[in-house]
Amino acid sequence: MNRRVFALLLAGGLTSAPVFAQDDGQTAFNNSCRTCHTLKEGDNRQGPSLAGIIGRKAGTLPGYNFSDSMKQSGITWDESNLDQFIANPDQVVSGNTMKPYGGITDAAQRKTIVEFLKGG
Repeated sequence: MNRRVFALLLAGGLTSAPVFAQDDGQTAFNNSCRTCHTLKEGDNRQGPSLAGIIGRKAGTLPGYNFSDSMKQSGITWDESNLDQFIANPDQVVSGNTMKPYGGITDAAQRKTIVEFLKGG
């Protein structure tokens, strides 16, 4: 249970029905991805914009200088390979430049982020 939900339950005296944060995807993205990425189209930062990433061929976003390994990966991002990449970038695309990011082991958190990215 994340801290926000726990705090809301405590504030409600634990007697009301569970309250779930409506922005779990946004929160998970902010906590794990926002340092380098944004969902604003054309806003490339240390990492490329992730707007519209589902269905995009890896390493092809105009205006961002991808590593050769990403450009040559042959990946077209879908929910499955994006989940795998978020879990362990080096295993999916050896030689990527996502350092020091090492991945997210929690499958539920990855799923939340992927679902959030689908909407962005």
